[in-house]
Amino acid sequence: MLSSLTAGAAEDAAARLERVSFDEVERAALEQTPALDALAFLAPAERVKIIAEVKRSSPSRGALAAITDPAALASTYQSAGASAVSVLTEGRKFKGSLEDLELVRDAVSIPVLRKDFITLDYQVLEARAAGADLALLIVAALEQSELLHLHEFIVSLGMTPLVETHSADEVERALDAGAGLIGVNARNLSTFELDRDLFGTLADRIPAGIIRVAESAVKSAADVSHYRSSGADVVLVGEALVTGDPARTLEEFLGVS
Repeated sequence: MLSSLTAGAAEDAAARLERVSFDEVERAALEQTPALDALAFLAPAERVKIIAEVKRSSPSRGALAAITDPAALASTYQSAGASAVSVLTEGRKFKGSLEDLELVRDAVSIPVLRKDFITLDYQVLEARAAGADLALLIVAALEQSELLHLHEFIVSLGMTPLVETHSADEVERALDAGAGLIGVNARNLSTFELDRDLFGTLADRIPAGIIRVAESAVKSAADVSHYRSSGADVVLVGEALVTGDPARTLEEFLGVS
């Protein structure tokens, strides 16, 4: 599944490149308002922090929510206390777009993450041109040389890479790349099975000073508390917010100390 998603995202980026040249996107990226310092917004605090996600669909669950107004949803997240907003921009399985990201960026004053299957410089430039402050890098989708290059390229544009891992080896690779923000995804992107305890087994491998993000398998405040007690500074939440009352659910999750 990960290989299919990554290949599809690259194909879609190539199609966009035919319409908007590399030079045009690069110029737009360099002219964009400087990115927010996501590490400052997500820095460890007395209570857990939440990255709240704009997510219409997923390969594992299918359609989740129509989300006809992503800007309004993101504004709700910000008002309810989210520290950042994640926007799925993959169109085939997640039904997202860069336009969603642009709308969200214009609506909130907290950092915005482009969550996609990024393997190309062009996709990074698109993220910055659309106003993203963070960009996702999935270790399992990249050779180490690619990870190092894309991490450096994202940082050079003033953005923050969120480096996603699924194993001890991948955590080491993220650290070798210089990641300051490391996510552990409970969902295996090859099988889509969930392991809520994976974060706890890997958290101690992430040194102090690196922000730890727990991703996936969050249905309730108890799940957030489980991640928090395992060492999470930040929890990324999507499905639980878009399939329920986002403001009330987010406030419950943020009540976890």
